[in-house]
Amino acid sequence: MSAGAVDGRRVGAPRLPGPRGGLSDAVLSWLRTGSGPLPTGEEIRRDDPYGADPQLALYALYELHYQGFDGVPDDHEWDPSLLAVRRSLERAFLTGLRADAPVSGVPEAMAGLLSEPAGDDGTGVSHYLKREGRLWQLREYAALRSLYHLKEADPHAWVLPRLRGRAKAGMVAIEFDEFGAGRAEDIHARLFADLMADLALETAYGHYVDLAPAEALATVNLMSLLGLHRSLRGASVGHFATLEVTSPPGARRLAEAMRRVGAGPAAQRFYDEHAVADAVHEQVVRKEVVGGLLRDEPHLEADVAFGIGATVFLEDGLAAHLLRSWQAEHSALRAPLPRAPCLVGG
Repeated sequence: MSAGAVDGRRVGAPRLPGPRGGLSDAVLSWLRTGSGPLPTGEEIRRDDPYGADPQLALYALYELHYQGFDGVPDDHEWDPSLLAVRRSLERAFLTGLRADAPVSGVPEAMAGLLSEPAGDDGTGVSHYLKREGRLWQLREYAALRSLYHLKEADPHAWVLPRLRGRAKAGMVAIEFDEFGAGRAEDIHARLFADLMADLALETAYGHYVDLAPAEALATVNLMSLLGLHRSLRGASVGHFATLEVTSPPGARRLAEAMRRVGAGPAAQRFYDEHAVADAVHEQVVRKEVVGGLLRDEPHLEADVAFGIGATVFLEDGLAAHLLRSWQAEHSALRAPLPRAPCLVGG
């Protein structure tokens, strides 16, 4: 999908999502018209920071730094009034996370990420999908994860200018793989789009945002929040480490789930690729990225641990929502996906 500009407005970019309450309605209306009242800090502080309304408002403001929106001028990215709203939303989100995320040191946090239950006894989403997930559940999972995977390496690239030495070199090595090692057809976001095509899903960037529950929006917003702030560079590295360390076993289970339901070769390839590549990345991220950062800036240890804890907290919340919905035979999306007649399975 390509996007050009007409009179400074994006053409061919994702469309603006629908609002989920007063906060997001005000932000989206302003993006549409360039004027009108915006939420105050007091209004934002009164809301649940993890709720769908503030999370959608924050998601929309962050997207101005990625692909933007159809019909929204590019220069809205740095509009002072929007940045003020974004800052209030971020403060509420961060306050909640600092209160709720588990607290530990980096060695303890990393050890927790590396611990895996024996066999297939785990209770996570990938365990469930491997054992008994049905095709409609795998399609829902892919639709939700597309909000992350279609921008997979982008927010972590923001931390590169804020690192040096071993940490920067290790991070660049991993990001090089994520961006296809110089081959456009192997960019991981492209591989995920191919997976979506195998599952008869729409592959356009941001297509499924209107179906995403608050829990999914929060996991995507976290990586943008951490990536955009130099003061949170340690937490961004912690977030990056969490994803890389936990990816290989989960990817292996999801590849098996895709094979079991006959999802198609591209669907299987995405997770097979991550199971292999991220097993190498896990060593680099622990020894070079995290180890190198803390050697250069040991005062960031608490921030790295916070990034790990916040990521685990939000991912656990999304997993609980998915499993609760699927085990009750309900869609985990705000509305079920259209049935795909070209696919078999239930």
